[in-house]
Amino acid sequence: MTSTELSDAWRRGRLGVRHRLTPSGRTDDIREVASSVVALHSTDPVSVYLSAMARMRTPSLDAVRQALYRDRSVVRHHAMRRTLWVGTPEAVGVMHHACTLKVASLERRRTEQFLAQNGIEDAARWLEEAKRRVTALVGDQGPLTARQIGLALPDLARPLAVASGKSYAATQGAHSRVVAGLGFDGVLVRTQPLGGWTGGQYAWMTLEHWSPALHAAVNDPDADIESAQRELARRWLARFGPGTTRDLSWYAGWTLTETRRALAALEAVSVPTRHGTAWLLPEEVDSLGEDVHVGAAREPWVALLPSLDPTVMGWKDRDFYLSAGGEAAWDRNGNAGPTVWVDGAVVGAWAQRRDGEIVVHYFQEVPARRRAEVRERADEVAEWLADARISWRFPGAVNADLLR
Repeated sequence: MTSTELSDAWRRGRLGVRHRLTPSGRTDDIREVASSVVALHSTDPVSVYLSAMARMRTPSLDAVRQALYRDRSVVRHHAMRRTLWVGTPEAVGVMHHACTLKVASLERRRTEQFLAQNGIEDAARWLEEAKRRVTALVGDQGPLTARQIGLALPDLARPLAVASGKSYAATQGAHSRVVAGLGFDGVLVRTQPLGGWTGGQYAWMTLEHWSPALHAAVNDPDADIESAQRELARRWLARFGPGTTRDLSWYAGWTLTETRRALAALEAVSVPTRHGTAWLLPEEVDSLGEDVHVGAAREPWVALLPSLDPTVMGWKDRDFYLSAGGEAAWDRNGNAGPTVWVDGAVVGAWAQRRDGEIVVHYFQEVPARRRAEVRERADEVAEWLADARISWRFPGAVNADLLR
């Protein structure tokens, strides 16, 4: 353990470099962009594009589309905290074994429970047969949307009352849960969305046909959960360290036991920060040197990051980069809306009005020179969006005020 406390300024400087947010660190290689933050959040489809473009030298919607849907150098998949991510096949393969398999098992049990509650006697058998039929259909005719699958297999589209008696009770077609489950299983994968790049309704294809590389990683007979968790923890520390045990547990959706086991397997080294003990990879501790004192002198940068950007959502303990009042950029469930960054700190929030204008709210005093840089970046984001209008799925608490 190093005795030198790692300052907030050092952590913010490191964040900008590691996450390719400094001007000199940007790249047009989408694989490198995704890997710089382990993977990109994709629950809100717009976030993938804006997160990538914030880290590109030459921001381009078409370049992101090319990587996602033509080259398929990055792939969309459920993983940590049941969240949709976009990452390289190698990273997503690690995420699948480290996180998704456990989620898939829980989702399977939930679906069987819903089926039983809706009058299906042998729910497990029904579900396995339904998965077989859907896989065969998509393999033969895909890509297909969930609606198209339901029309082709109408007996699987029977309505299910889900979470009866709860405030979030709903009715779903059974086939929709079957399709989603096959996604968790790594059998089906979301391909290009309908309705353009902002759309969230996807067509499905078998993973084997869409991404042979990810299919091989998902079905690697030598993969095991503990090794995958160790590798995911290594990737997270390399991009987000120093981070606390609580940070990693929250990020990965692991129990504290799983988190501590992965950190121990890495021989992670504890380091002091202003907010308590955190962890770094052992090879990084030896090279800290005087670098811990120069965080504030690193390359200056500004960024407008989208809702659920991985930098915003990388830690549970956010005090080192969050300005006073900055919690208003989050919703009550802990989802971050769009944020404004200056030199590694969240200093404000932003939104797009109906006329396309990007408006900014500051949580703290920002020098006029840096505000001018933010305004310039906001104008660039408006150019990226062009005629598109964003409706965030997870707006921050301050978002409504910005739109008035």
